[in-house]
Amino acid sequence: MKYLFFSWLAVFVGSWIVYVEYSSYTELCRGHECKNSICDKYRRGVIDGSACSSLCEKHTLYLGKCFTTKPNSQAKVGDQANLADLATQVLSIADANKDGHITLPEARSTWALLQLNEFLLALVLQDREHTPKLLGFCGDLYVMEKVPHSPLYGISLPWIIEVWIPAGLRRSMDQWFTPSWPHKAKISIGLLELVEDVFHGTFGSFLMCDVRATSFGYNDRHDFKVMDARYIVPEAIFQEGIRQQRCDVDEDCLYGADCLTSCDLTKHHCTPEVTRPNLARACDTLKDYILRGAPSDVSEELEKQLYACVALKGAAEQMEIEHSLILNNLKTLLWKKISHTKDS
Repeated sequence: MKYLFFSWLAVFVGSWIVYVEYSSYTELCRGHECKNSICDKYRRGVIDGSACSSLCEKHTLYLGKCFTTKPNSQAKVGDQANLADLATQVLSIADANKDGHITLPEARSTWALLQLNEFLLALVLQDREHTPKLLGFCGDLYVMEKVPHSPLYGISLPWIIEVWIPAGLRRSMDQWFTPSWPHKAKISIGLLELVEDVFHGTFGSFLMCDVRATSFGYNDRHDFKVMDARYIVPEAIFQEGIRQQRCDVDEDCLYGADCLTSCDLTKHHCTPEVTRPNLARACDTLKDYILRGAPSDVSEELEKQLYACVALKGAAEQMEIEHSLILNNLKTLLWKKISHTKDS
């Protein structure tokens, strides 16, 4: 009887915790108190209050006008973004019942989603194959297409085994569980195309701040897919946040696993420019992956191009020509080798 009582108590407490944790999501789905979450933000100047205030008094909200009225609405993606096209894409997602109007619950749900980096990236790259398709959403919960193969390479081992394996052997073991080389080439081209898409794309520039193999995967056709986009962030947002961060050494200016800036010791604040561009970090991830098993007639040139890529320093804007040249050379080299096969 005592065990039965404690079991009931555990279920009761667990249910209460789940209710408290997720009750806000149901509120998002129902759209209750929408004015407190969206309209108040408009009135405080996040987006032009004069345009949105009157609209918030109505039962529907024309989100497109709010997105395109004031430059502050570009804070998430930066000055380079084509805001009109972005607003059109947001509207197509927000209008869930396709009736031509955005209701307050739809607007609140969409606003919550747009605060998430991974959703924003999926939105701006929805016409590309690198991000899984968005299947549906409610509030700030959303469902994406399943990616069957992840991480990009490597195996997961119990920690008690992991600690006894030397680092060199561990890297070799990761390479044992990879597709054939032509398939690896196709996947690698996908990562290079993603770097191209997020650099000065239609909707601004993004920084890839976690380019480890665990962040990526691929489908059964060996199309490259982003698995974890939490650290693919708009460059404008990254620079705004990192320049406010206090530091004593450069290592204090690290965001995610890969986005490092330098420390200005005169001000003890981080500088906004990353020390290495997206492409250099991507090539670091691909280097061992694509060189292992590479055909002899391309391995030497491929290695040369990859190490030139890894050596890139500074922001991509400062070396745009060199950046583009290396990127195109790598893509061309890989495509030429697999273009005559079924793997292309």
